[in-house]
Amino acid sequence: MSKGVHLIYVGIFVAVTSMVFIALSYKGLSYYRVSIEERFYHPDHNSLKPSGNIGHSLGIIGSLCIIIGVGTYMARKRYRSLSGLGLVKYWLEFHIFMCILGTILIVFHTAFKVGGLAAVSFWSMATVFVSGIAGRVIYLQIPRTMEGRELNLKEVREMRNDILEKIRDSHDFDDESFKFITYSIENKSGIAAGNKFPGILKNYFNDRNSVNEISNYLKKNKISGPEYSRIITLVKDDIRLGRTIGRLDNLKNLFRYWHVFHLPFAILMLIFLILHVIVTVALGYRWIL
Repeated sequence: MSKGVHLIYVGIFVAVTSMVFIALSYKGLSYYRVSIEERFYHPDHNSLKPSGNIGHSLGIIGSLCIIIGVGTYMARKRYRSLSGLGLVKYWLEFHIFMCILGTILIVFHTAFKVGGLAAVSFWSMATVFVSGIAGRVIYLQIPRTMEGRELNLKEVREMRNDILEKIRDSHDFDDESFKFITYSIENKSGIAAGNKFPGILKNYFNDRNSVNEISNYLKKNKISGPEYSRIITLVKDDIRLGRTIGRLDNLKNLFRYWHVFHLPFAILMLIFLILHVIVTVALGYRWIL
């Protein structure tokens, strides 16, 4: 999948999720703003209540979205026979899309009121949703191949060495100029402190100062245009990788702990979702669309 196609792929997910949220909010805003005691008298009560035509359907469709999103992603990761159906990272994005969409639908299905057995499943889902966002942030910090495999420390260091060589070759810098650039990266950006999570804001400004210093040096030496942009991009990539090297072990350990937290709540959510469906069917409710 090319970069342009991938952008469209993700854009469709964002557009669909946004449109569904806006449409449901527009349709039910007046109903959801009414107190629980007064909703019975609202003209949309019979359709938007959890057991209503729309509310009931939202619960079923939302549950199916989450089950499909989780099931397909787990199958793609587990079975090598599915490797021809796209990279894991694309399936992860599909998993995130389906789970976010499913969560939105289920929230509207509850009419923003939960209790009893359904509450356990709902709050488990909410915990999984929030932890999923946190996991995605951590996931993006760990360098990976195009196929989604985590890079080890040696591979990341090799990537950084390649970037430094590209910087040297970009303008055929002499030793003095190259030393100035590498000194600015290593010392002015504070990469040496990159293995610590505190001080992120300070590191950000240090990185900016380092890039600005190198930028001024390049302009002083009359390096401009595409060559200037390419060198600055390489410098930013090098700083990013330098920080990654310092905190790679911490990130991987954090991601491992995240799995330990995320998975039990996902299982708990599915168990109580199934129990909720069984109780609902036992009480005589069917899909009434």
